[in-house]
Amino acid sequence: MATFTGTVRFNDLEGGFHELVTDKGDVYRLSKAAGVKPGDCVKVKGKVENAGFGIHMSGPSLEVESIEKA
Repeated sequence: MATFTGTVRFNDLEGGFHELVTDKGDVYRLSKAAGVKPGDCVKVKGKVENAGFGIHMSGPSLEVESIEKA
């Protein structure tokens, strides 16, 4: 399990989804974003899912274990 910090943004591609833009500039598609909104600075604990297929043309999926405002 890894910890990531960054800003939540909403990507309206393919119906819309939340992304995490880390402080280092990496972008991850969030599996869950309950309790946060675009523009929030957050700390996310989770696992990067590099395998798999999705319709979202974004970075790898981040399987969220917990998310909290930073």
